Amino acid sequence: MKFFNKIILFSTLTLSMGFVSCTDYLDKSPDSDISSTDAFKDFHNFQGFTEELYNCIPDFNGGYWTNSWNWGEDEIINVGTTFHFGYKVDQGDFWGWQREFDGWSSGWMDRQKASDFNPGSDRFGHSLYPGCWYGIRKANMGLANLDKFSGTDEEKNLIAGQLYFFRAWFHFELMQYFGGIPYIKEVLPSDQQLTLPRMTYKECADLAAEDFRKAADLLPIDWDKTTIGAQTKGKNQLRVTKIAALGYLGKNYLWVASPLMAKGTSAGTYDYDADYAKKAADAFGELFQTLDGNDTQFGLLPWTQYSENFVTSGENGKMPGQTKDNTITEAIFRGPVYGSGWGSSAWGQAKAYGGGDINDGGVTFLPTANYVNYYGMANGLPLDDPQSGFDKEHPWKDRDPRFYNDIRYDGCRMVKKETTGNDDNTKWRYADLQTGGLFRSETRGSRTGYFNYKFITNECNKWDDGYGWSPQINIHIPWMRLSDVYLMYAESVVAATGNANGSATSTMTALQAVNKIRARAGVVDVNSKYVSDPHKFMDEIRRERAVELAFEGHRFNDLRRWLLLDKYPYNVKTSQEFQRVGNINPTDPKQDAVSGFKEVQILKRDFSAKHYWLPLKKADTQLYVGFDQNPGW
Repeated sequence: MKFFNKIILFSTLTLSMGFVSCTDYLDKSPDSDISSTDAFKDFHNFQGFTEELYNCIPDFNGGYWTNSWNWGEDEIINVGTTFHFGYKVDQGDFWGWQREFDGWSSGWMDRQKASDFNPGSDRFGHSLYPGCWYGIRKANMGLANLDKFSGTDEEKNLIAGQLYFFRAWFHFELMQYFGGIPYIKEVLPSDQQLTLPRMTYKECADLAAEDFRKAADLLPIDWDKTTIGAQTKGKNQLRVTKIAALGYLGKNYLWVASPLMAKGTSAGTYDYDADYAKKAADAFGELFQTLDGNDTQFGLLPWTQYSENFVTSGENGKMPGQTKDNTITEAIFRGPVYGSGWGSSAWGQAKAYGGGDINDGGVTFLPTANYVNYYGMANGLPLDDPQSGFDKEHPWKDRDPRFYNDIRYDGCRMVKKETTGNDDNTKWRYADLQTGGLFRSETRGSRTGYFNYKFITNECNKWDDGYGWSPQINIHIPWMRLSDVYLMYAESVVAATGNANGSATSTMTALQAVNKIRARAGVVDVNSKYVSDPHKFMDEIRRERAVELAFEGHRFNDLRRWLLLDKYPYNVKTSQEFQRVGNINPTDPKQDAVSGFKEVQILKRDFSAKHYWLPLKKADTQLYVGFDQNPGW
């Protein structure tokens, strides 16, 4: 049933989403004459209206042929690829997030004209900026019409909970990139002068918190266990839940507690707002208490299925985020897949990690050497700890198991298939990533000495054809997963109490939260030498975030909120230079010896205070006095 083919006709100003001077808010097809009363009268109709909010979520890892979403010091792109926003960030060109400065329209934040935004379009037609404003207005329309709803209390709570969640989530996503914005809580008339000024970040966060709190109180833990959700049992995995609302309530509070948002660019990296950090810790604590007190679907995936969080292959295109048997879900909040998920991953994104020489791809996203060095040792110590046991002559030995899961280093097997004759892959079978090695081409190989394989399988090459038709590889990274919540909880507790052994409403301490994530991967607990000093322990929490959440799109915003984006060594990108000693050990390259192991700087990012916020669109800031551009832009 068609309710609203188009909620609002946009002007060239995307910001307003109801500020604009359009006259038509409903674009009805000739064969559809459904009144606004009918659209909201019962659960079937109202949920049909609400469903469109899910389609306002962009697919940041699958919205284009190849996709860039890691903009910290974690990733660098092969030489010759200059159209992705990740490259533009390296040049200090933060205007590049806007479609006006993106000739290929490859960026997931602003891919199409606001007037062309259509939640029903394919994966290329969804992006964050227009989708958020569209979604905010739609959520407000739904909330304004709740009094027209006729149904059970459960049904009404499900509808209202989703509307409150999405209104807060769309605002939060905009806030974390642009700072304080007008927080819109009503359907704005199109025929009145715009007057809403930009709020402070704190003011916006407080209003978002109110909405997330309402959503958490209204939404179920598991839709399958509701009366209405039982009708679609087994197909409710992507619907927002109480756990998602509590997770984002805590994240919203932690972000406003973080140094950038709490105290500005002149603050220090440990200058948190303790009161807001306490609110964050309490929200996360409530989340864990809810999980502990109920039989839920949420939990950490076992280490043997860790990769199921991000990629599935040979499972008929199944969406990642839960165990193979669907009994445990680590993904707390995921967006939809537009079209077939495996179709979006195959040949494009799945070919963007192993280098063009073995898969004929044109774009390669590479882990920087400086970031790879955050992966410490299996004994839990960072590489630069004198007691870690790290040996520069055997740098691949005894590392954190997540290093071996995520990173391909010198000597790793890159092609499984044994071939001879005209299709011989012998020279490409093992990664020659030493300085001057076969895989070290800056355009078709690795500029850094490493490859990122967190989101692909070892079969993703042109001989094994792991990105072809038959395996149906599906890369889909969640916006939030449970391990992230453990680490945000630990950070917020330490920021609030200054104590690694502190806790919130949960009985779990900050130290226990970090150790739980390490234990899943088989890494030893945080060493006592890093526990007593809150700054040293905070550094370990941050390093744990870097490793556990590597390349999942969190690092850029983490560096910004911690006020580290323009600080050394977070503003440089390096390569790993070395020479292999002896031959590759084909059965266990972890034992291989090297010489001359050193980092070499290949890029320095010249950032200043203005780079802590993205620039708003010029057209938006010229609409009326009060909606000002971010400083420096």
